Amino acid sequence: MWFALRLLGSLVLALALGLGSAYYSLNVALRDKSSVTNGPWVTNLETGGTNADNYVRTFVAITGLLALNKDETLYYTATTDSTGEALHGNCSYRIEGKDPDARWWSITLYGTDHYLIDNPSNRYSVGQTDVVRAADGTFVIRLSTVSEQGNWIATSPNGFDITLRLYNPGETVKANPATAPLPTIAKEACT
Repeated sequence: MWFALRLLGSLVLALALGLGSAYYSLNVALRDKSSVTNGPWVTNLETGGTNADNYVRTFVAITGLLALNKDETLYYTATTDSTGEALHGNCSYRIEGKDPDARWWSITLYGTDHYLIDNPSNRYSVGQTDVVRAADGTFVIRLSTVSEQGNWIATSPNGFDITLRLYNPGETVKANPATAPLPTIAKEACT
């Protein structure tokens, strides 16, 4: 009886250590030597490239990114606002900026399951061709669980992250993705 309990305990411990180390390793894949941080945005320069290691490839496969080569598209992800606080599903946010240096761009929200967030408005992203801009060329995109007019994307009370895709990024972005002018993310209110 004691042998069976010790064996079961060892199996549970081994499973916990294995899954924990795999989770840690995959999260480190976005912060390794080929990752670049720009405000709240993080990109891995090996995403979609032939030099991507197994951790980056596994992360891409799990998240369903279907990544293009980095010369064609840069993928920035934000899991925090511009002050460094984690994004929360019970808060509303404001993304502000000007068009990034790219032929085309989009901002999309994904739930913690890496799928689009279901909402009655069927509004999943805002992109360069449909964003409403002010007279000076700036835009504000609102993120919340409550539908709004204009530039709005639904969040999930269970959590979310934000993906900024830059298709055919300009030479200034490719040369230094850490200092490229990207939109800011500000928390507005929480319930």
